[in-house]
Amino acid sequence: MHTKVKELLTLAINNKASDLHLSSDVLPKIRLDGKLVDVTNFSEADMKFMPEMILSLLSELQKKKLEETKELDFSLDVSESRFRINVYFQKGMLAVALRIISSEIPSLESLNLPDICRSFCSVKQGFILVTGPTGQGKSTTVASILNEINSSSGCHIVTVEDPIEFLIKPIKSIVSQRELGHDTLSFPGALRACLRQDPNVVFVGEMRDLETVGTALTVAETGHLVFSTLHTNSASQAIDRIIDVFPEGSKAQIRLQLASVITAVISQRLLPSIGGGRLPAVEVMIATAAVKNAVREGKTYMIDNIIQTSADVGMIGLEASLAKLVKSGKVSEEEAVARALRVSELQSRLRNNSKL
Repeated sequence: MHTKVKELLTLAINNKASDLHLSSDVLPKIRLDGKLVDVTNFSEADMKFMPEMILSLLSELQKKKLEETKELDFSLDVSESRFRINVYFQKGMLAVALRIISSEIPSLESLNLPDICRSFCSVKQGFILVTGPTGQGKSTTVASILNEINSSSGCHIVTVEDPIEFLIKPIKSIVSQRELGHDTLSFPGALRACLRQDPNVVFVGEMRDLETVGTALTVAETGHLVFSTLHTNSASQAIDRIIDVFPEGSKAQIRLQLASVITAVISQRLLPSIGGGRLPAVEVMIATAAVKNAVREGKTYMIDNIIQTSADVGMIGLEASLAKLVKSGKVSEEEAVARALRVSELQSRLRNNSKL
């Protein structure tokens, strides 16, 4: 690996950055508390070595694949740190985005997630989704829940990822982590095979296509606990996204299947904290009879209202979570408003003393 790349990686780690961006036409930047900032110890003279620096992250086989596909996902261990890496071309020039992955899986408490999230660690079967925009801590939340299961019960946890992010060290459980391209050729193939691997818990890194979604639902339907992630802004959008993947003629059947297995949806985004760092605002949907009925009958537009009126069973609306962060002095109102899906509702909660 190029010496300058090592220096940049070390700088990102020492500054507790979440990401490092290298491009052939822009000075390096790191992401701190959600915002990109310049790397100051890198000169314009160093820029001529940028293509060489980026390529130094790749093996010869990966370089060949990059030439063929023009983009590449992989993970890399450097010293005691781990990185999720995407190499790509822009304007015909090389660029890379490196996500810094903690060597230690954080606890649910340290992530400041709602207490209800801990209850999902004891679920034995069903389908739990963690959703939110890119870079909002979805993978960290799933890893924390999986590691809690790993610590508290003896079971077989199988993950299928592209690439593997957090390395989960077996404690009381067997943990089989499979990486696309290295350990398996496809998400659907790995999911079908896992049914013969005596799993209790299955994590699908991301559901990208109809076949993966359909197979994941089948795994959940056969009595396993399945976790996955989606890039959606809310629980209701996540349900719609899954159903919309399928052709019109099969949507009714998929609604029935999804309604029978869905357990919960956690939708989160990270906000800059007034005290430094970032804190999650979290929407939590629990699959009560009302939610399952809304999914089954294609009335997902009702889910938002169900969440708002079901705090007694542990559901949390995004605006309620945002308002709580603002009223506790942890997050600015400006940041909360920028993340709200229903700004008027958030402002109403902030202006009165209604129950959060």
